[in-house]
Amino acid sequence: MKKIVSFFITATLMVSGCTLDREPETTLADNNFWKSETDLRGACNKMYKDLPGFVNDFRSDELRDKSQNGISSGNRSVSGTSGDWTDPYNRIGVCNNIIIKSENAQVETGRRNRWVAEAYFFRAYNYFELVKKYGDVPLILKVFNSTSDADVVRARDSRETVIQQCYDDLEFALEWLPDIDDSELKNDWGRVSKSAALGLLVRIGLYEGTHKKYHHTPDGNYVDHLDKGIAAARQLMNSGKHDLYPDFNKLFLHDGEGRQNKENLFVKIYGPAGTINHKHSRQLESSITLTRNMVDNFLYTDGLPREKSPLRIHPESSYADMLKNRDPRLAMTVFTPGEEAYKGSYVPFVTTNQNHAFGYAIKKGYIGSEYSSDGTNDKMIIRYAEVLISYAELLYEKNGSITDDQLDATINKVRERAGFNVRLTNAFVAANGLDMLDEIRRERMVEFIDENLHYDDIIRWKTAEEVLPKAILGLIYCSDETTANYNELKNNLTAEDGTYKGVKVYDQGFIYVLEEAESRSFDPERDYLYPVPTHEISTSGGNITQNPKWGN
Repeated sequence: MKKIVSFFITATLMVSGCTLDREPETTLADNNFWKSETDLRGACNKMYKDLPGFVNDFRSDELRDKSQNGISSGNRSVSGTSGDWTDPYNRIGVCNNIIIKSENAQVETGRRNRWVAEAYFFRAYNYFELVKKYGDVPLILKVFNSTSDADVVRARDSRETVIQQCYDDLEFALEWLPDIDDSELKNDWGRVSKSAALGLLVRIGLYEGTHKKYHHTPDGNYVDHLDKGIAAARQLMNSGKHDLYPDFNKLFLHDGEGRQNKENLFVKIYGPAGTINHKHSRQLESSITLTRNMVDNFLYTDGLPREKSPLRIHPESSYADMLKNRDPRLAMTVFTPGEEAYKGSYVPFVTTNQNHAFGYAIKKGYIGSEYSSDGTNDKMIIRYAEVLISYAELLYEKNGSITDDQLDATINKVRERAGFNVRLTNAFVAANGLDMLDEIRRERMVEFIDENLHYDDIIRWKTAEEVLPKAILGLIYCSDETTANYNELKNNLTAEDGTYKGVKVYDQGFIYVLEEAESRSFDPERDYLYPVPTHEISTSGGNITQNPKWGN
């Protein structure tokens, strides 16, 4: 049931932040607004409308678009302006406006705080997005009364200061947001709840804790952030209000919508048809492909990775060989040859089935009935499986160890939901020469394919410098099962020994090279942060400075 109504008070919410849009607040039509609880609720709806939903993230080695992505390949340049900076600040301006102007409403304090809590939640959400990209950013907690306000050209605050503000905002939200099972939300599904605030605390605590640990940033103690995430995860896990949806296949379809799916913590609401829609299923056909780089992370049914499992078929003589004896989530994530797909039965390398046919065609979340029409299924932004896997990672990053009981409550529970009944245990790791942290990270990679987490993960783990400069690989050409013309493909296929232009890129031959390693780079002294747009620097009076090695 989709209940957030299309009641958006655009004029009253055009509030600037930082050096962005300096229209004075005094020009806004506030005289007849901010009077009642209905006004507060309507103002908050703007934040849901502006919330990004279905976005396919091509910044890592996970997904490939038709053309090379500048961030993934290390070939981006400094832009004059960027929505990566301005969009979150404009959304933060909306939040600040609600927080401050709500004081004018003739509403009982508790009810006012209930709506203001939504603004605090979204302010934390958007500041976290900025910190992940830019590091230090100006912390704006007000609306501007004039363009002469000093904060219009405020310098960058430290990321630790901004993240601590995010924690403060979420603590307020956690105190005043309704419980997810509150009767108010039963008739207004999709609004943020205490569960959403806790889920965001888990995400921020894990990100900042591991980022500080591996990037050795001087301000703040990384363990303090890990503890924040651990406490929030435990509160969610002990609440009894959330569980995994029983069917991984249906989780990403209309079946997984609403409160009946206890895995939902924070969602972007779409539909009904003709209102707020998306094109996700069409995008899966038109440009998106999963790379072999990511496919190789899926374990075999003995619980071992490809480099250790005797169940691996090598070399592969057919597409089906790649799927045999694997974690069931692999076949739930990509199409199998002959399976009904975008435009008929799926055939590898054949462009009539998909516009970008040289990588693995994604099945996860595809709805055939919405291929040629507007998509209306909701987008899960934070789900309970993320909390469970994050909790396992948080514990290991803090303690350097994790118990088998903790693994059963987290990693193994997520595996079992998908029918992958091989337990990860300390004894299994030791007996097979595995690394526990690698296995926890692997679980995160395969569970959240195309869910906009992987790029952030390789940034905080500080592994982007290892994985991004490599060749991006696609399908293995198997001549016995494809109608593709070898002569048309051969210039992008490795030799039989896995070499490409004389360089070894894979341990099997005839794999399609989507991007050559020579076309990719990653500077660890520069590329872990985005460049600040030059407009923000030039209009700040010198207060805002550029990130390292991006020039002036």
